[in-house]
This record gives sequence, structure tokens and C-alpha cells, in this order.
Amino acid sequence: MHEDELGQVLPGEENPIARAEIALPENVEIINEEIFNLPSPHITPAHMLQLKERILYAIQHENVQGIVITHGTDTLEETAYFLDSTIQLMFPIVLTGAMRSSNELGSDGLYNFLSALRVASDNKAIGKGVLVVMNDEIHTARYVTKTHTTNVATFRTPTHGPIGIVTKTEIVFFHQLQYQEKYNISTVDGNIPIIKAYAGMTDEIFNMLDFHKTNGLVIEALGAGNLPPKVLEGLKKVLLNDIPVVLVSRCFNGIAEPVYAYTGGGMELAKLGVMFSNGINSQKARLKLLIGLNAKLKGTELSDFIHDA
Repeated sequence: MHEDELGQVLPGEENPIARAEIALPENVEIINEEIFNLPSPHITPAHMLQLKERILYAIQHENVQGIVITHGTDTLEETAYFLDSTIQLMFPIVLTGAMRSSNELGSDGLYNFLSALRVASDNKAIGKGVLVVMNDEIHTARYVTKTHTTNVATFRTPTHGPIGIVTKTEIVFFHQLQYQEKYNISTVDGNIPIIKAYAGMTDEIFNMLDFHKTNGLVIEALGAGNLPPKVLEGLKKVLLNDIPVVLVSRCFNGIAEPVYAYTGGGMELAKLGVMFSNGINSQKARLKLLIGLNAKLKGTELSDFIHDA
């Protein structure tokens, strides 16, 4: 991206990082390939699937030992999560981006790119899953999210914090992420909308769904996983049409779990068959459900996959 004379930020024909001169880590050779030149709101699961297939081919057939992906920040966390959930190999895969355009004062793109290269070429990154490296911090794809519209320190991991940091001289990891089941899917078919709960909500929006064209549903619920009582009748219709429903909390921190037993509370929702996702946000829960459905998971197998952190 670059900023023009009117202050508008637009994509350019060429990625300036591709021609930048940087001091590479020792024994690192870059093979540069531009798969897409797209603003990140244009990225779809089909693009993510194509990227996944390209990465697998590079690792299996081209002797590539690590991957760095430059990505627009709006949907970076979703692409990172998709790759983390579908690639089973242990090689370092790192996503990075920039919050300031390439020709803006204080542009952070080149520095983040170099940091990502350092992490991807460090043996300690092997087996850590897909990582997001921005602003000297290393985050897991599973939990990282964009928290500010413009700040360079926008990518944060609520509740858990970063898994490591990038210092001037070394890469330091603090934590080890638990293993999560991964599915090497070949399709990304399915229509899965996200609905956000709010005070005074009724079932109107649920009744507007075309059940024949809806393959799943994600709900950002209140608090620990609760909904207003007038939602229930519409929600029951969704479930009776065998549409899987995943629930996350709209809260920034914590996880959704069936605790409250009042009407619309999490315990009632769980009894109805709503699946609670453990600690990820709605956009990632949508991708997780999409992956599960394309992996042909059903019943307990699907609910276990959705619930596992």
C-alpha cells in the first residue's frame, strides 16, 4: 500500500518490500513469489486454500524450510488461523504486515518483514504452529487478533499474551502451544454467517435466514455465553433444520462456557445443541466450522473439534 497526494491509501503495482535491500539472517536465501496483490478485505477462504496448497507444495517439493507471508492486516488473523488449522507440517510459517503505508513516515512494513524472516529462520520456531510477527512480538495464529484500527501495536493476544518476542540479537519464546487437530481440506464450501448478540435482541434475524442456503451459524453471545430470551424460538428453528451453531463470547477476554441456567443462559443453549468454542473469536470460529464441515465432521466429532482450544 502507498499513500497518494490526496492522502488516500491504495495498492500499488509492485510490493516495495520485494525490491528492498535488507541485511538477511545468516544462511538465509529468499525465494520471492507474489501470489496475490489484493487488499486484505478482498481475501476469501478460496484464496486461503490456494495459499495453503502453494505452501505445502513448496515445503514438500522445493526444499523450502520456512515461509513468510506479507498480508494486509484487516484479515491477517483469519488467513493465519486457516493455515494453522489445515497445515500439519512442523515448518515455521510466519505472517506479518504493516500498519503504516510504505511511503508514510515511520512505515513499519520493512522492519516487520525482517523480524518475520528472523523468526521463520530460527529453529526454535519449528513446531510452534503458524505465527504472527508484528512490532517485535510473536503471537500464535490461534489467539492473536487486531485490536486497534491504526496503531502499530494493534496485534494482541487477549488472555494469553504473546508466545515470544524479537530482540535485537535473538528470538525468545516463552510458551508452548497445545496441539490442535488439523484437517488438510481441499474445499471451502459453505455459507456461515456471524450474528452478534445485543441487549433486547429478538429472533427476527434468525427468522430472516434462508435455511436452505445456510450451512452453519456463529453467534457472538453476551458474557460467558448467554442470549436474550426472545432469541430462543428463532434459534430452535435453526437447530431443527440441522444447521450447526457455534457460540463465542463478544467479550475481548475469556472464553464462552455453559454456566448460567436462566432462560437464554449458556446451560440451556448447550442442552439445545449449541456448540461452545473455546477461546477464539467469531471470525476464527467461522473458519473453524467451515474447516470442520469441509472435513465432513459430524456429531460428536464436529463438536469436539469446535470445542478444543
